[in-house]
Amino acid sequence: MVEKLVTIINGFLWSPVLVIFIVAVGLYFSFRTRFLQIRHVKEMIRLLLSGKSSNEGVSSFQALAMSLSGRIGVGNIAGTATGIAFGGPGSVFWMWVITFIGAASAFVESTLAQIYKEKQDGEYRGGPAFYIEKGLGIKWFAVIFAVATLLAMAVLMPGIQANSIAEGVKNAFGINNAVTGIVVIALMGLIIFGGVKRIARVAELVVPFMAIGYLLIAIAIIVVNFDKIPEVFTLIFKSAFGTEEVFGGILGSTIMWGVKRGLYANEAGQGTGAHPAAAAEVSHPAKQGLVQAFSIYLDVFLVVTSTAFMILFTNSYNTVDGAGKFLVQHLKGVEPGPGYTQAAVDTILPGFGSGFISIALFFFAFTTIFAYYYIAETNLAYLVKGKNRKLAMTLLKIVLLGSTFYGAVKTASTAWAMGDIGLGIMVWLNLIAILILFKPALLALKDYEEQLKQGKDPEFNSAKLGIKNADFWANGYEKAEKNKKHVV
Repeated sequence: MVEKLVTIINGFLWSPVLVIFIVAVGLYFSFRTRFLQIRHVKEMIRLLLSGKSSNEGVSSFQALAMSLSGRIGVGNIAGTATGIAFGGPGSVFWMWVITFIGAASAFVESTLAQIYKEKQDGEYRGGPAFYIEKGLGIKWFAVIFAVATLLAMAVLMPGIQANSIAEGVKNAFGINNAVTGIVVIALMGLIIFGGVKRIARVAELVVPFMAIGYLLIAIAIIVVNFDKIPEVFTLIFKSAFGTEEVFGGILGSTIMWGVKRGLYANEAGQGTGAHPAAAAEVSHPAKQGLVQAFSIYLDVFLVVTSTAFMILFTNSYNTVDGAGKFLVQHLKGVEPGPGYTQAAVDTILPGFGSGFISIALFFFAFTTIFAYYYIAETNLAYLVKGKNRKLAMTLLKIVLLGSTFYGAVKTASTAWAMGDIGLGIMVWLNLIAILILFKPALLALKDYEEQLKQGKDPEFNSAKLGIKNADFWANGYEKAEKNKKHVV
């Protein structure tokens, strides 16, 4: 009965209507911002490399790394493979398209997170719950978002990632799931008990390392199969528009799977990336908005595309039609998922694929779990204030470590579905909120661009722009800097 109810709710939340809604919102923001994702790419890269941290906030790069640690997870390996399995090679093109569109949504939600952030216990906090209450003035709306996020990020989702780690290690090295689970929660405990600064520091070190290692293997596969470059790109583009004979009959599935997998990977508009964005030390909210917009490019155009290229350049995939019949079958007895990428790596390093993918899954999933923790902590900080907060934070750490270990040794399909319900509620509430609350982000962008034209390093003053309840910025960034030590 419970499983049936969960399935019904999940089907409603993640219906094609949501996919259409996300795309429509992204397109609307793209036009309203005059496609900032194209106009400001150079500025995004400059900001990414120039930000500094403070006692209260992390650097732009650290905030980027924290958001990427959440985005770059199991879905970048398994999700890309399933997109190709059910949507064909053309799904990769639609992953690129939806990421380009989603960059505008990522800018809006992250800029709003900065505008309405606040300082708590010596650290910056912000995210959808904060800007829903302050920007829209609807407390109950914000509380529902915070509770759904807390449940999804602390209880339901960590175990799913931990199970992927444990199963990958078991398949590659024969290590018992319980042993892997103990190692994972021990490492996780060292990080999350150190606070946001330690989380940011670990993300800053681990995320580039894991991404570069993954990219190097992908580049090696492309180099070995250099002669296939024209063939693979032709296959992707022809399949994307149904002109490739083999995949022409599944054009609808190609678009839908590409959009769904792209949305799952880049998370633009879902509200998750807004949480670390608020923690950044910047002089203007638009700065972090631009950095976070660039983060989804890094996620999809590098990591997801690397997975796709490894699979396609080596023909390490199968694709089925709507009836489950094979359109192409290059692999026998391999289920859609990490097995495709393992087979691809084995083509240049025989016997190494399983071990490499298990290590990649470990880093990808591990960093995703501590990103989940940070998001959960931020929403708990929103819900619980005063002297009870310290105890609540300690309990949160224990709950998350417990759910991580449980997931490592045993997971259920219902847990996946319930996790998706939590995420689905987050997405719907956040999309509605940023669509209504778009104006302050647009004002911030225009203000930023005007100051850039004047040759200034932009600084923000919410009162001058008529933005209410943005208390941190009410007297301008310079005033906020001077008064930091007086704020508790």
